[in-house]
Amino acid sequence: MEATYYIRETRYGDLPAILEIMNESIRNSTAIYEEEPRNLAYVEHWLEAQKKSGMPVFSCLHNEATVGYGTYGQFRPKYGYRFSVEHSVYVDEFHRGAGIGQLLLTALIDRAKADGLHRMIAGIDADNHGSIRFHEKNGFVKSGHLKEVGFKFGRF
Repeated sequence: MEATYYIRETRYGDLPAILEIMNESIRNSTAIYEEEPRNLAYVEHWLEAQKKSGMPVFSCLHNEATVGYGTYGQFRPKYGYRFSVEHSVYVDEFHRGAGIGQLLLTALIDRAKADGLHRMIAGIDADNHGSIRFHEKNGFVKSGHLKEVGFKFGRF
């Protein structure tokens, strides 16, 4: 019998898989506006910083392998924005379309509600139609378009 997908708090043992998911996204998409791959020290520091600031990082596991992760962080550093967060959900390229994004987003929304947060924001590249549809399906509404603010793959 095949194991199901499940969500839990990220552990340090998940970080090599999370690093692979991050770097695949950096190499092949505009979901992360970085051009240089990250390393294990980067994701270790990132996880420590998230935990220290009280921000969740969830891993999705399948057959005990980490196949996706989700997190959120402070939207902007000003005090007046303290009830708003910007989230990220990433799934490894071999498990997309299996409902992992939904599991992770639901976990993040539940945690945000429990933390007393008011608004969760998704910063999505305009060409990422799949992510836009996914978020619309989950009640997110387009509220702005920042034109040509990111540069990657030789274009804005």
